[in-house]
Amino acid sequence: MHAGLKISAFAAALAATFGTAYGVGRAIDPAVAESAPASHESHEESPDGGGAAGGGGAAGAGGAGHAPGGLQISEGGYTLDLKTPSVAAGQRAELRFAVRDASGRAVTAYRREHEKELHLIVASRDLVTYRHLHPTRAADGTWSIPVELPRAGGYRVFADFTPAKKGAENLTLGADLAASGSYAPQRLPAPDATAETDGYEVELSGGLRPGGEGEVKLTVSRDGRPVTDLQPYLGAYGHLVALRSGDLAYLHVHPNGEPGDGKTASGPDISFTATAPSEGAYRLFLDFKHEGQVHTAAFTVRTGAQAGTHTDEGGHGH
Repeated sequence: MHAGLKISAFAAALAATFGTAYGVGRAIDPAVAESAPASHESHEESPDGGGAAGGGGAAGAGGAGHAPGGLQISEGGYTLDLKTPSVAAGQRAELRFAVRDASGRAVTAYRREHEKELHLIVASRDLVTYRHLHPTRAADGTWSIPVELPRAGGYRVFADFTPAKKGAENLTLGADLAASGSYAPQRLPAPDATAETDGYEVELSGGLRPGGEGEVKLTVSRDGRPVTDLQPYLGAYGHLVALRSGDLAYLHVHPNGEPGDGKTASGPDISFTATAPSEGAYRLFLDFKHEGQVHTAAFTVRTGAQAGTHTDEGGHGH
C-alpha cells in the first residue's frame, strides 16, 4: 500500500488519467459497502422523475461496430457538460451537469427508460467506490444531486440516457471528476464468486464473453435461505452495471425478463445478458431491492486469457 499523500483537485484529476487495476483481495471489501450507504438516499425518487435506470439502455456496448460507452464526453451530437469538475473528499457537495446538443442548448426532454429519464453512475478509477445516483432536472436542463465521495482521487461520471428526439439512440457519455484530499490508491479486488452486502450473500455464475453475448446470473440469499420475494426496482428485480478496469469502459447490461411478465420469478435468481468489448478485468455492480431497501453487491471478473490468472501485489499473473 502506498503511503497517503496530500493532493489537490488538479492532481486528483491526473490520478484519474492513470487509474489502473491492481488485483488482490476479495471481490467485496468494506469500501464496497461504503459505495451503497445504508440510507440509500441516492436511490430516492426525484420529484420530477429524473434519475437513473440501473444498467438499462440500447444494444449491448462492445458489439460489432459499437465502441464501449462512457469513454467519450461527446458522441452523436451530444456533450456531457460537467459543471462540477472537482469536489473535496469526505465533504457533501452538489454535483451539477447538463447534456448539450449540437447547437449547445441543454437537453430538456428525455425518453423514460426503466421508469427514469437518465441513469447516473459515479465510480472511482480504482473501481472500489461506486455510486448509483438519481439527480433532479431543473427546467433549464441542469441536473443536480448531492454527493459525498469518501476518498480522494480520480472518479468517472457516466450519464446514460436517450434524448426524446425522434430517432435518437441511447448514449452513455463520461467525464472525469476529481476529489481532493489525502490520496491512497486501492487495489482491484480479486475475482470471487461470492459477495456479501448488508447481511445478504450473492452468488455469481456465468460470466462475460469478449466480443459476444454472455449470461450473468446472480443468486441472492440471506442467512443461508434463498430470497424469493425481491421487489421491483426501476422496473426490474435487479440492475447491473459493468465497468472495465483501466479505462472504465461502461457496458450496457440487460435484465432478462421483468416483473409481471408471467415468467420472471422474484428471486432468488436474477439474470442478465452482456457483451464484453475485450479481454480483461471488469467490475460488476448489482443493485437489488428487498424489504424496501436497495442493496449493492460487487464482483470482479476476468475474461479471455486473464480468466484464470490472479495478480499479486507485485502485479504478476499466476
